[in-house]
Amino acid sequence: MRNAVLLPNGLVLTTDNSAAIGEKEADIVQVPDEVVAYFAGRVALMEQWAAGAYPVSIVLHNFSGNKSWDKYIEGMEKLFREIDQPCPELTGSTESNMETLQSAMAVTMIGTKQITNAENYRWYVYGKPCVGKEVMTVSEKIANMKKIWDGLNNGIVKRVWPVGSSGITGECKRLGLSCQLKEWDTEKSAGPATSVLLGIANDRVEEAKLHFGQYLEEIS
Repeated sequence: MRNAVLLPNGLVLTTDNSAAIGEKEADIVQVPDEVVAYFAGRVALMEQWAAGAYPVSIVLHNFSGNKSWDKYIEGMEKLFREIDQPCPELTGSTESNMETLQSAMAVTMIGTKQITNAENYRWYVYGKPCVGKEVMTVSEKIANMKKIWDGLNNGIVKRVWPVGSSGITGECKRLGLSCQLKEWDTEKSAGPATSVLLGIANDRVEEAKLHFGQYLEEIS
């Protein structure tokens, strides 16, 4: 488990947030609000997978004003369409009394633990670290959610561990792994989990290489 909180009755809570990224004039990174919500949701969803859980409810915290609410909802729904799953029940709140100069939002997911078999695997990194505008300009290099989801369901992937602002090196340290990767910037922030560490089943490695493509490399 990475940053998830275990609640009573087998519930799991995960969360992510975003600030100064969106459609407001003063935002540092200018992108559609749908994209902001999609990537925040992506992190929270991968944190669920890291804990061996799947979300059943989503809480959206919107500090950007009423105009952003429907766009944030669309971003959440896009995320689940991408993995061919219905969007979980969604609720939340909007700050509509005070106008902010910059966009800000957060997403919290509540999930339930699933039965998992996390044995006989080796760690790989999938997707290049990207942050800020790179997330949009080199999107073909970032970890694909549908491929990860399919990998989990067909048994190729045994563990999921999203990479955050501490970079690949930081996450490897948390797992007790050395981090020897050629031509990878292992210190760079992966922004909204554009990179992810995957525990690939020992007997499915060649299949995994075909499934995930060129931005997959074993951690040694």
